[in-house]
Amino acid sequence: QVQLVESGGGLVQAGASLRLSCAASGRTLSSYAMGWFRQAPGKEREIVAAINVSGERTTYIDSVKGRFTISRDTAKNTVFLQMNSLKPEDTAVYYCAAKSQPASGAYYRNPRSYDYWGQGTQVTVSS
Repeated sequence: QVQLVESGGGLVQAGASLRLSCAASGRTLSSYAMGWFRQAPGKEREIVAAINVSGERTTYIDSVKGRFTISRDTAKNTVFLQMNSLKPEDTAVYYCAAKSQPASGAYYRNPRSYDYWGQGTQVTVSS
């Protein structure tokens, strides 16, 4: 199994940038599809971004398109979420997730598809 640990969250003002990291141990992430999710108080967990095994295919929730970028670094066994032009609406706990044995070329937007989860990192954006 794989263990995931998120880092990089914090308190920032609107318009600022943050880079979240998801570091893995126990297994290489090279055969896992990966995703970033977020959950605000009183709201359901929602997809933020997802990426396939090769990193060639990505998807984003509409509200973050053009502002967020998901990427993966095989050598570092880490997945990143670069967040630019942050808005108060982005405030949430952000979770990293991994899916084993993904279909060829696939990414996944449904949280129920994922097998492993990190404990989350808080992102707070003030106005």
